[in-house]
Amino acid sequence: MKQWYAILALALLSTTTGFSSKPKKKDEERPVEDLDKQIYSWTHTFGQVLELVKTQHYSPTHIDTAYTKAMDSFLAALDPHSGLLDPKAYKLMLESTSGEFFGVGIVIDNTRKSRDRFLIVVDTIPDGPADKEGVKPMDKIFEVDGETVEGKATEEVIAMIKGAGGTKVNIKVMREAHQEPLSFDIERDVVKEQSSLSFEIRDQDIYYLSLSMFSQSAIQQIEDLLKKSKDKQYRGVILDLRNNSGGLLNAVVEIAGLFLPKSSLVVKTKDRNGKETSKEMTKRAPITNGQVPIFILINNYTASAAEILAGCLKIHSEQNGGGKDGKEPLLVFLVGTSTFGKGSVQEVKPISNDCAAKVTTSLYYLPGDVSIQGTGIVPDFPIERTLPQSEQMVWFTKNYGRENTFENFIKPPDGSITGNGTCVLEDDGKKESEKENSKKDGPTRWTERAKEMLQTDNQLRATISLINLFNLYRSSLEDEKIANRVDAIEYIERLFVTAKTLDIVEVKS
Repeated sequence: MKQWYAILALALLSTTTGFSSKPKKKDEERPVEDLDKQIYSWTHTFGQVLELVKTQHYSPTHIDTAYTKAMDSFLAALDPHSGLLDPKAYKLMLESTSGEFFGVGIVIDNTRKSRDRFLIVVDTIPDGPADKEGVKPMDKIFEVDGETVEGKATEEVIAMIKGAGGTKVNIKVMREAHQEPLSFDIERDVVKEQSSLSFEIRDQDIYYLSLSMFSQSAIQQIEDLLKKSKDKQYRGVILDLRNNSGGLLNAVVEIAGLFLPKSSLVVKTKDRNGKETSKEMTKRAPITNGQVPIFILINNYTASAAEILAGCLKIHSEQNGGGKDGKEPLLVFLVGTSTFGKGSVQEVKPISNDCAAKVTTSLYYLPGDVSIQGTGIVPDFPIERTLPQSEQMVWFTKNYGRENTFENFIKPPDGSITGNGTCVLEDDGKKESEKENSKKDGPTRWTERAKEMLQTDNQLRATISLINLFNLYRSSLEDEKIANRVDAIEYIERLFVTAKTLDIVEVKS
């Protein structure tokens, strides 16, 4: 109650007798210079509301909850990434930064707006608690332990899902093609997420690396991969940043340093007055081989730090000019769909009552003062993802969609069958003896599921075709010429049909 009266007293300092009915200007009409006046005016109004609650509300209970929701709504109204962390959510955030926590093993869509009705499961961690119980990617969580997630901030929902090890949490989800909700009782356990996977696509002479988040282990893995591609002269490297919602900025700077000359600008921040507040530069010499093109896969879940990496490498590749100035060429191409467009910086500021305020303080700017806020990064080669067929379509095709589904279908005389066009994916970074041992012990679920998904990934296959076209283009040039990014894109676009609008005109007779 002391807090109640302290805030109320502060609010009533500006109170006059009676309620003013004089209309106020709309927010968008008020300049930032009037901020003090606005705060003063609305503190007066808030004080009046508190006085009404104190003197006339029938049941003035749950005051703590009312205050936290009010402050969270106030911050969320300023922008979608600001908000209040109540004591429970703030404590959970501090604990989760250790990299080990008691959870259920799901990767959630952290681009969710704070008041969305669902929390979408982007992926589940293989062999994690949720995976074992049958939770699947793209499930929509709408209820946790009997409480609806609608009206709750994402941090609050995460706090509800996580908890003490060995305890259970019930989640209810909506799933495509299921009319009724699905319910799962999941036992919380220690969850360690694998942040990177690396493969060699042997039949194409291409290296593939997927980064789900930025960590120190990911930095080392991509460095090892680039060294191998440089030594073996592979045809291309695919860096998969799809569904990568960000991570540590310093990890992004270190990864960018593997590609860019020392002291290259990666990103800078500016405050609301346009003043530069920080600048991140590479601190090491690059190790990339300019002869090996880097194709980066992006999608609408590529956000924040992942957008910074993809965007700065693209810009530097454009500025590099294909090595014509004598520098080692940098050949970077983006494939997929436009990224999320989160180019803002949030800082978590501890405040009283064990809470914290997450406040947007500045915007990110790529080299050339390019902002990604609200726009994202546009791919060089737009290719939409074709999702795998639904369970019903797979069943229908298997049982009714082929000639050989008939019991008495005629078999060819030699009994031959055609191949299925499967790529040969091999775990990278293992010696032959290690691979033999892994066969005996059985591969990890991470590896096997990744392989399975990549086999049906149309964006990956399209990227392989783009790499092959690039190498065809480069081989057609004279020896003294070096392929540059702009010319390569123009050449490939003439041969490869992407998701860009086709110029279709009717031919009349």
